[in-house]
Amino acid sequence: MSTRPSARPSARLSARLSALAASVALLTAFAAPAASATPGPAPADAPSAPSGPNTPSGPTVNLATNPGFELPAPDLSAWGAVPGWNCTGGPAEAAVTTTTAHSGASALTVTPATADSTGECAQTVAVQPNTAYTASAWVRGAFVYLGATGTGRDVAPAWTETTGGGWQQLTTRFTTGPNAHSVRLYVHGWYQQGPFSVDDVRVDGPAPAPAVAAGSVPTSDKVVFFTIDDGWQRTPEAEKVIADHRLPITAFPLPMPAGTDPDFFRRVTAVPGSSIQDHSVSHSDLSKLPLEQQQIEICDARDALTRQFGTTPVAFRPPYFAWNADTLQAAANCGIRTVLTADADFSWGASNIWHPGLLQPGDVVLMHWTDTLAADLQRALAAADAAGLKPAGLVDYLR
Repeated sequence: MSTRPSARPSARLSARLSALAASVALLTAFAAPAASATPGPAPADAPSAPSGPNTPSGPTVNLATNPGFELPAPDLSAWGAVPGWNCTGGPAEAAVTTTTAHSGASALTVTPATADSTGECAQTVAVQPNTAYTASAWVRGAFVYLGATGTGRDVAPAWTETTGGGWQQLTTRFTTGPNAHSVRLYVHGWYQQGPFSVDDVRVDGPAPAPAVAAGSVPTSDKVVFFTIDDGWQRTPEAEKVIADHRLPITAFPLPMPAGTDPDFFRRVTAVPGSSIQDHSVSHSDLSKLPLEQQQIEICDARDALTRQFGTTPVAFRPPYFAWNADTLQAAANCGIRTVLTADADFSWGASNIWHPGLLQPGDVVLMHWTDTLAADLQRALAAADAAGLKPAGLVDYLR
């Protein structure tokens, strides 16, 4: 049975408070144990949990992105965004503040801007199937909730009626279902209950296995993959070449140019097999950043592109082809399984194949959205024809 209110209270305050009181009673009856910081052992006669979790694969780590709200937003990110988090009210409601944090220098403070807002902030967390996780957060305010959806099993949120002006830890535990590879972690307040604050969020459990680095895709099919990065220069000539030849392309745009002209990217990826994938937020050299900041770069770009185009990226192209072991783990923590470079470059008039001979089956060709792209595509097509290869959709071949 769900313990979250199923319907929004009416516009009148009295009706809202009545609904709130009813919700509190329901939560007290069914979900109060979920709010405790350290629940005690289950009674001896308690029913067993459905299908026990797998043995954790790897050490227990905190999988939350920007859990303490201490990390800066990448360059080129949305103004007012909270790195790693998607807040429904945007900067009008949610902000990182530097007063009275639970620990460190910063915390998240949410002030619902309207009577119809709970001020929800959420993030997607990659998980392993059939595995136990513990989510927790320190909160301050009245009627603050912490929960997870998409686990594959019903999970009651943790909540508190009031923290009495101080900080209180909320904790909820869940075991993922057999098909769960990500969950949506959320925190929110309640209607007309004022501001609330959040700090030191945790999702403790084993991390996903690191992503796989690749410069080509193993296949015996006579196919080659055209990939196009960045997105700053979008020309009708390149769009026409793609449409005339019905080229399946894999676009790796940055969120800012993608958000500036989303219709262009929808048109150029309309050919079956085409897709839009992740290229980071700011085009920084990720190998010079710690894992936590790499995770923000990759996850925030994933979220921006998912919101804009409706499909979640499954591949990541590291800017400058610069990556390290932390990049592979950060990508996996964002639900991405392939960190893709290339083995040929046809950008800006080049025709570089980084292995002997002609293009080979499974080769990944790098290009960029520039004023030379129309000619670059024609040259890459000629190179593929010379090798007896046809462009194909990359995602269809990723395993």
